[in-house]
Amino acid sequence: MARAAPRLVLGLLVLSLCCDACKKVTFHVPSVLEADTLVGRVNINECLQSAEHISSSDGSFKVLEDGSVYTTSAVSLSDEKRTFTILLKDLQEHVEKKILIDLETDEKKTRHARDTVLKRTKRRWGPIPSVMIENSLGPFPLQIQQVQSDTAQNYTIYYSASGPGIDQDPKGLFYIERETGNIFATRAVDREQYPSFQIICFASTPDGYSPEVPLVHTIRIEDDNDNAPYFTQDVFQFCVPENSKPGVVVGTVTAEDRDEPYTLHTTLKYRIVSQTPSVTPAFSLHGDTGVISVLSPQLDRELVSTYTLLIEVRDMAGQPFGLCTTGTAVIKIEDTNDNAPTFKQMQYETQVEENRVNVDILRISVVDADEFGAPGSTAVYEIIRGNDDHTFEITTDRNTNEGILCVVKGLDYENAKQRILVIAVNNEAPYMLAPHSQQVVQSTCTVTVNVLDIDEGPVFKPCFFRMDASECDDIGTNIGKYLAEDPETGNSEGICYKIPPGQCNWVNIDEKSGEVRTVRVLDRDLGEVKRGQCNITVLAIDRNGKTGTGTLQVVIQRCGRNYLRIPTTQYTMCRDRKPICLSVGDGDDTSYSMPLVYRVTDRSLGSMWKITQHNEKSVYLSPVGDIPFGTYTIPISVSDSSGRRGISEISVNYCDCVTPSDCGSPRSAGSVTLGVWAILAMILGSLLLLLILITICGCCGAGVMHRQVTDDCANHNLIISNTEAPGEEVMDHNIIPLQTTDQVGSGIKTGDQQTFEMVKGRGHTLESVRGGGHQTLGSVKEGGGQAMVDTCRYSYSEWHNFTHPRLGEKVHLCRQDEEQKHSEDYLLSYNYEGKGSLAGSVGCCSDQHEEEALDFLDQLEPKFRTLAETCIKR
Repeated sequence: MARAAPRLVLGLLVLSLCCDACKKVTFHVPSVLEADTLVGRVNINECLQSAEHISSSDGSFKVLEDGSVYTTSAVSLSDEKRTFTILLKDLQEHVEKKILIDLETDEKKTRHARDTVLKRTKRRWGPIPSVMIENSLGPFPLQIQQVQSDTAQNYTIYYSASGPGIDQDPKGLFYIERETGNIFATRAVDREQYPSFQIICFASTPDGYSPEVPLVHTIRIEDDNDNAPYFTQDVFQFCVPENSKPGVVVGTVTAEDRDEPYTLHTTLKYRIVSQTPSVTPAFSLHGDTGVISVLSPQLDRELVSTYTLLIEVRDMAGQPFGLCTTGTAVIKIEDTNDNAPTFKQMQYETQVEENRVNVDILRISVVDADEFGAPGSTAVYEIIRGNDDHTFEITTDRNTNEGILCVVKGLDYENAKQRILVIAVNNEAPYMLAPHSQQVVQSTCTVTVNVLDIDEGPVFKPCFFRMDASECDDIGTNIGKYLAEDPETGNSEGICYKIPPGQCNWVNIDEKSGEVRTVRVLDRDLGEVKRGQCNITVLAIDRNGKTGTGTLQVVIQRCGRNYLRIPTTQYTMCRDRKPICLSVGDGDDTSYSMPLVYRVTDRSLGSMWKITQHNEKSVYLSPVGDIPFGTYTIPISVSDSSGRRGISEISVNYCDCVTPSDCGSPRSAGSVTLGVWAILAMILGSLLLLLILITICGCCGAGVMHRQVTDDCANHNLIISNTEAPGEEVMDHNIIPLQTTDQVGSGIKTGDQQTFEMVKGRGHTLESVRGGGHQTLGSVKEGGGQAMVDTCRYSYSEWHNFTHPRLGEKVHLCRQDEEQKHSEDYLLSYNYEGKGSLAGSVGCCSDQHEEEALDFLDQLEPKFRTLAETCIKR
């Protein structure tokens, strides 16, 4: 009683405060409130009876429909006072009202807060969910649960409830006794419609105080097997190819049950009740999954094309007391090409008139047990023998599946009075061998075609004939004959020829002989003749008035009078490889159809020479890569857009020269060989190298010198250089004398040039002679010592102009053999420049080589020929 007094005082205080509706309401609470703690209750109906929406401005508190205020989470009041607002809304009338809530802490009043403030829900106030059997038979009202509050020990507690089944649809299904808290059901419930209910239970004192948090209580409807399973489709349609192997999946049937899932009430089993037609079972059905599979190894569409299965599905895992339903599955057997087509007849005979074309002469029928219209039964006919000339064709009539034999080329009775054809038949789909059957042989039939003779007109042989005419042909020139034959007699007697009007009037044909002659000048550069050809229809008429036609094609050829050609065909190209410019010229005119196309017609030369476009009329011709020196004859064709064409042979002398005028007689490309001159050039090079070595030795070990040598002897070494430019002039006046036992050479220095004289002798020396302005070349005979006259005199510039273009060419030099010491000695004369360039050399070693030396002299210019000849003869 001591603890109940403070609670009664607090309840009276809250009640008095709630009467101050729509104004301020104050609650005295402890400083710490746990979650789901009742703070107090306000009278909402006095403030706004039609309140449809109730909310709190402070998320830590919630307000129920009866006005009870609870904490949503633990709340700690740090200040002595906390304020929030309860908002009430009437959505239809658009009315809003507010209730101001003040929470105050009073240490004196809250000292025994544990006695006055209610705790969280008790065990008896939160029972386990209630269970009600679906379709219960009663008796009603049927008690299903009881809720009680522990505060009923101290207070008078009244119980109430709201929610679906009570004051919401379905209304009146449940109710709760006010004094006892017993919950009753008033009628049976269908679980498939209402699987469960959640109601809210309240416990309150007679004065409206709620000592308990509203209780959400669940009433679960326990399932009763009151629904039989049902198939998802009225009729299941499946297809499977015939001759499918056992185990092939055909399809799946599915069923559903509205009872509670994952229970025996919805555990389904399938089975095949019957099969139509009732032959050997062809399919199997998986009891758990509803998968239909092939069972029979021989599904033959030609025997049974459709199967109908009656299928049962039962719940309670297929137990006899389970509920069941039946359904239908229709399985269509798809056709495969397991039946080969065969001809109804093996022999056929027909006839056709000769020369008839595009005419149907026979229809051929076949038998095929496969499904009509399917690829496995559609016939494909083929003539496999007797139609090498493709005179016949056979096609398939899609409506009847017959083969239609047609003549597409005219037959000739005179050539063949009868044709025998062998025809084979297949299907569009490839043949598939059925299980437990043998391979079949392709079906064939024979067709005999008799050709009927008719009176024919003359026939041109060939029916298309070409004749060539030339631009140079005169009017009336006979360019050929075009004759026709009578197919019956095989000759041309009694046949007349004519060309119908309205065609090109280039030629005419003799009425009796069939000769074709020109009737005008055929110049391709004029008028309609520019087309270059014309097709003319020629008629042949026999004695009976029957006609035949042929086509004569007249082609005009150019006669060379008016063709594209390159006027200049001779060219010289030096080592600088400067491209050659080529342009065309026409014998008659210079009007061309641009652009002009140049092409090297020889494939091998095409890889060595290339053509580069200069402009629309001319091109450049140049070599490709490194090619040998020599003369090349390059055939080049030139054509314009109108078809005019000509071929010119361009001769290019690819020469080792600086300017084209320096090039001698051309050498043929690809014919360069190592001859006598090349061998002599190598010998001369060896002798020059030996001379340099002797000179070096003389510099290093000289005995007697005519003059004091001030420069380094290395500066006076002779160096051979085959450069194309002349060497620098030697300005040094120092001369190095050279003495040997058998041969002595002396150098003569002038301001313009330096020369050497070499003479073979015994015990003789060459005197160094100094001249002014112009130096002469002399020689001394053996034992004589007499100088030669000025017949060997020449100037440096003249000799350089002659020899410079011939640098690098073959040089004739015969080595004097030791065995020919008795032969006549000759003078070897050569010119030496500052850098050692070999300007030219002429020589002979014995009488047997004199003829070769004279041949070499014939190649020199006259003014040098006399000079060299005199030097050699001496």
